[in-house]
Amino acid sequence: MRTRPRIRTAAAFALITAAALTLTACSGGDPAESAPAGAAKDALPTEDVVSGVRANEAAAKLLPADVRKRGTLSLAATVGTPPSSAYLPDGKTLVGLDVDFANAVGKALGLEIKREVAGFEAILPALGSDKYDLGTGNFGVTEERRKTIDFVTYVNDGQGFAARADSSLGEITDLTQLCGLTVATGAGTTFERTLEKNKERCAQAGKKPYEVSVFNDVGAPWLALRQGRADVLMSTINGIRYATTKQPGTKFLNEYRRLDVGFAFKKGTPLAPAFQAAVNGLKADGTYDLILKKWGVADSGIEESRISPPEIPAPTK
Repeated sequence: MRTRPRIRTAAAFALITAAALTLTACSGGDPAESAPAGAAKDALPTEDVVSGVRANEAAAKLLPADVRKRGTLSLAATVGTPPSSAYLPDGKTLVGLDVDFANAVGKALGLEIKREVAGFEAILPALGSDKYDLGTGNFGVTEERRKTIDFVTYVNDGQGFAARADSSLGEITDLTQLCGLTVATGAGTTFERTLEKNKERCAQAGKKPYEVSVFNDVGAPWLALRQGRADVLMSTINGIRYATTKQPGTKFLNEYRRLDVGFAFKKGTPLAPAFQAAVNGLKADGTYDLILKKWGVADSGIEESRISPPEIPAPTK
């Protein structure tokens, strides 16, 4: 059985440390209402590594003529957890790895990025209806998504696990280690898909199935973990690593699998070649590494940007 609690009260959010909840709910809403009270002003890096990006004329020439003439692109962005995306304590200023890469590519292509915050589950369908030109949300490249979405990769992240510090859980290399436990994760994510797809493994092993608690609000899985309503949390590798260094009483268990992460577009988009060239240009001029260094995710660097590469194979266990 899956549950989809929605936690929005200020009291509930106050129970989570500022580092994990410097964000608003993925389903949208007023960022000022969701911003964490008392968050330190220096909780997230704010140095500017994008304003110096120079125009990449070769990449810009790959844009459709109407886009170059218009000079803007509409981008739907989720607000998740650091380092991918989060609000500063003002509850209005969005920062993160996704933000810096989108802004840097925009400058390289000579385009203004018009960003609108949207729910994680809503972005990919909205691309298909032409509501937005592209989306960001730490979207992992999967075979299922490639059927309807084109990706231009810019980092490598993936799936990992966290638990409370007093948990006896160690490295999770086989999903049957979760049997009999409650796993908290986000709705509409690759984590939910992985967990639901592999539930039968417990029965095959003669064990009690694990329960998947699915939440729409980004901070809610962490709250469930800390309150003991979940035994383990599954989320992004980079997000978990960051959060567990800031949240007392939690620990990073391990990486489970890696996935390429990319800008998401409607299938068949003419924008992909220009974005790919722009990302590779950022690698060549050093901006790419500066962004990774700023957010402490050097291990997420990729050798080159690709358009909709095959999904990185999942573990067999």
